[in-house]
Amino acid sequence: MVALSGGVDSAVAAYLLKEKGYDVVGVTMCLGVASQDTGKIKCCGPREIEDAKAVCRALSMSHYVLDFAPELQNFVIEPFIREYRLGRTPNPCVECNRRIKFGALLEKALSMGFDLLATGHYADVEKSEGGCLLKVSNDSRKDQTYFLSRISRQSLTHVVFPLAGFTKDQVRAVAKRENLPVSSKPDSQDICFIPVKGVGEFLKESIDELPGDIVDRKGKVIGRHKGISFYTIGQRAGLGISAGRPQYVLSLDVHLNRIVVGDRKFLSAKGLLADSLNILVDDLPEKACGKIRYAHSAAPCTITLENEAMTVIFDKPQEAITPGQTIVLYDKGIVLASGIIKNVIS
Repeated sequence: MVALSGGVDSAVAAYLLKEKGYDVVGVTMCLGVASQDTGKIKCCGPREIEDAKAVCRALSMSHYVLDFAPELQNFVIEPFIREYRLGRTPNPCVECNRRIKFGALLEKALSMGFDLLATGHYADVEKSEGGCLLKVSNDSRKDQTYFLSRISRQSLTHVVFPLAGFTKDQVRAVAKRENLPVSSKPDSQDICFIPVKGVGEFLKESIDELPGDIVDRKGKVIGRHKGISFYTIGQRAGLGISAGRPQYVLSLDVHLNRIVVGDRKFLSAKGLLADSLNILVDDLPEKACGKIRYAHSAAPCTITLENEAMTVIFDKPQEAITPGQTIVLYDKGIVLASGIIKNVIS
């Protein structure tokens, strides 16, 4: 089973599998219905489904649409809202991969008699008698192992990433050469269930946002915020304050409904405590490189495990470590483990 999103990456993944002689069936996950009233679009919308169907026709494959809207609501959207209520900044794409694509969809594929589930992610799985390893893709610019780091090691035994050895440019070239219907379709960058107006507008429907104080590190009130969910650690723009020099969000105080801001230097911290661990290797080393968000370079660090939690201390302080985000550990292109950032260690 190949998961077809209606985009070029999954289309080329399906083509490559067919070329290798696999018996391939395309499946598109329906995660909700587009609404012109609210501006919400839960992937895949009508256009994505039609594009996926066109790909399957071009490749002489069967195509099915499976409804996973309840799973999206229960496992992704509701936890997303809960995290923001707690003043944390979650990563819904990480949880979608863990709970839906490589959770519910994988279980469905196996129950239907399929041997493998394939997607168009830029990542690699190395399989051996000792188990599976999740590895970075050939295109470092597009590597998506950060978003895949919460998949269980057992699930990886049933997963294949056909684009592992390809760059994005090469994928586009294959799509164009084979005249695939989506060869010129642009990439999708946004969270699928968030309206075009952004996270804040989405959360307005679920969280009673109240204005509150913006304070400096000493507690002095220097402005007003429009609701904590509209802000994230490290944010500079949109604070509506004048302090004579740039100010950044340092922390979100949910209990007092206030935002603490300060100079950029105060964003740096030496480490973090993470829980909800997902360890993908037999033995976790003491030293590795940790990535605190997707658009971040992995930085050398020291790891300590204790009581199902993980302390990560970086060789050099890192900026804007954010509770709720995912920390991913790497070593020589192998994903070692991941966890959810619980606390920042100053």
